[in-house]
Amino acid sequence: MRFAPSPTGPLHMGGVRTALYNYLFAKQRGGDFILRIEDTDSNRFVPGAEEYIIEALNWCGIVPDEGVDADGRVVETASDRHPHAPYRQSQRRGIYRKYAEQLIANGYAYYAFDSSEDLEAARAAAEGRGETFTYNQKSRLSLCNSLTLSPEETQRRLKETTNWTIRFKMPENTVVAMDDMIRGHIEVNTDTLDDKVLWKRADELPTYHLANIVDDHLMEITEVIRGEEWLPSLPLHYMLYKAFGWEETRPRFAHLSLLLKPVGNGKLSKRDGDKMGFPVFPLRWVNAEGEASHGYREDGYFPEAFVNMLAMLGWNPGDDRELFSMDELIQAFSMEKVQKAGAKFNPDKAKWFNKEYLRMKSDEELTDLFVPILEADGIKVTGCYKCPVSHDFAASSVSKNYVKGVVALIKERATFVADFWTIAPYLFKAPQEYVEKDVAKFWKEENYTLAYKAAEHMASYEGPWTAEAVGTELEEFIRGNEWPMGKVMNCLRLALSGASSGLGIADILSFIGKEEFLSRMARAGEKLGK
Repeated sequence: MRFAPSPTGPLHMGGVRTALYNYLFAKQRGGDFILRIEDTDSNRFVPGAEEYIIEALNWCGIVPDEGVDADGRVVETASDRHPHAPYRQSQRRGIYRKYAEQLIANGYAYYAFDSSEDLEAARAAAEGRGETFTYNQKSRLSLCNSLTLSPEETQRRLKETTNWTIRFKMPENTVVAMDDMIRGHIEVNTDTLDDKVLWKRADELPTYHLANIVDDHLMEITEVIRGEEWLPSLPLHYMLYKAFGWEETRPRFAHLSLLLKPVGNGKLSKRDGDKMGFPVFPLRWVNAEGEASHGYREDGYFPEAFVNMLAMLGWNPGDDRELFSMDELIQAFSMEKVQKAGAKFNPDKAKWFNKEYLRMKSDEELTDLFVPILEADGIKVTGCYKCPVSHDFAASSVSKNYVKGVVALIKERATFVADFWTIAPYLFKAPQEYVEKDVAKFWKEENYTLAYKAAEHMASYEGPWTAEAVGTELEEFIRGNEWPMGKVMNCLRLALSGASSGLGIADILSFIGKEEFLSRMARAGEKLGK
């Protein structure tokens, strides 16, 4: 199997899905997965795109067996491990003309010398007759090519000019019978097809049609899974395999349907992501104008969650199961269960996958991912998992074991690791601001007076300082004094966290301790009024 992207920009998530399905199919059957860079369109080449493709595939765990070396560079020289190198089509340019000339020699192609002005005039003439111009069996004998010129004139132009191409000679009124692993049997009459350009003298490069057929044959590709945008080209590709005499080794084809936008109809695009606030690229991309696009990696998605989500966009295992590791996907994947209809992308479902994978990770693993976020916010993390739990609020310093405890408490509420900070920053430092609407609603003089008395009582409490014990003691004290529970508790939470919503007061107290409890009550009183 092969994945053959063009380095014309960032790799769309639809392209990653194509790579994934090729990878899964190959690995399930003990085959090889090749990365080939199809860079013959020099006009659309974008610097950095090739490196982006390789980095994105590696992040997803879709690692090629051939195509790149251990350092992530595209292999240029053949070896035992990379027998089909080079893997950039631009570095294979010398091989394609031979095959194009072979087609001419066998009557399957011809030289075309039409200038852009000639073709534009032909289009205008066709439009004047109410027709659409197509370079095919009906029009080619009225155009400037080796079928209408003398052999001598053809040879002269080949030697003296560079503005010529080699076109495939599509046969007349021939039914091309094809089989697609997803769409079944397809038949197309060649009278509906045009004579595609296969090779261009101007840059001495092939078009996609010739290059991918030749390379797939030479690289011994047995199956091709690609996007449905290439389905209209399938008849030509079948005809090329026949023209070369390669029908016995022609790969099987499968054409994947589009990823569709979440709302409305049509293909999922970057514009949809920008409009609705979700990524369409696996990694962040900055274009030549300096405009940055979101990436799933930078937005906090786990690569295994991203891959799992992509796998389910157009394929299902035949039951209700949705969570699969890469190894499990390899075992379960089948082309029979890939759907013909387009798959509508749901950004909320993408978040659901990440949430599920977050829950499956150990507290230690999540802590290690969370520590850099804390440190970026000025919190120093010290010690190890075997060190005592500690928190010095004055020094903005916490132990790794303290962080682990916070993670264990709030992981069920989080979708991304970055959410840990969003959910409970007040477990690491005192609030500096208070939600205005909550202050207006709950911060009354009488409420604060009762809340501070409750804080003083807890400061003298000598029982175990666990969430359960502290919560019970606090509630019993408030009820025993027949104080209004809601008013006191909301005032306490506002002083402790800066808002009236959030974690339970008992959970907060179990982490910040007595001294910080009284400190925050006093600070809130000074800022908001006693």
